[in-house]
Amino acid sequence: MELRENVSLTGRDRAILRAVAAGTAELAWGVEPDLFIDGRCCCDQNAAHRLARCGLIAPVTVCVAGQRVAAKVTDEGFAHLAPVLVAA
Repeated sequence: MELRENVSLTGRDRAILRAVAAGTAELAWGVEPDLFIDGRCCCDQNAAHRLARCGLIAPVTVCVAGQRVAAKVTDEGFAHLAPVLVAA
């Protein structure tokens, strides 16, 4: 799924991006990667799946399905988060 510039993120999407940017998130990689924040399962896996499919969050390293690795906000994810960070 390709993200278009006119896509608007929900408040929860932005909160998830901020949590991942904080450096305490992990992804259990797969077709629908599961997101863990501070070792706990993210409460909105649908949002996490959408952010991963859109390329806004990703694993920090190459991994195999089922492997749990650190997560990062991609450059595109930061581009969508930047207006919120500047306003804060």
